[in-house]
Amino acid sequence: MPKFDGVIEAVRYKSGKIDVVRAYERRGATFSDHVLLDRKTLMERIKKGKHFVTGQRKEFWASTFDVGKPVKLAGTDEKQVVTTLEQADRDELEGVPAF
Repeated sequence: MPKFDGVIEAVRYKSGKIDVVRAYERRGATFSDHVLLDRKTLMERIKKGKHFVTGQRKEFWASTFDVGKPVKLAGTDEKQVVTTLEQADRDELEGVPAF
């Protein structure tokens, strides 16, 4: 798997769209404590070339993660969705727990 810039560990949906995600972001050689990113901010970061994946931080292992699937944008500009699926018509991050 290529290097990633962020790991999404939990998600909150509202009306079928991502409301906010809880993620860790790369800060040089290490990762931040968890941060909350709203849908708009997450989409902007992905559009700027940041690579996000789903996953969980390994307890007591600092910046080590159990990594899941890559997160991508799908669809046209007006109807873009944030997903881990090949084909999607709504926001969906497979296997990511809600908080």
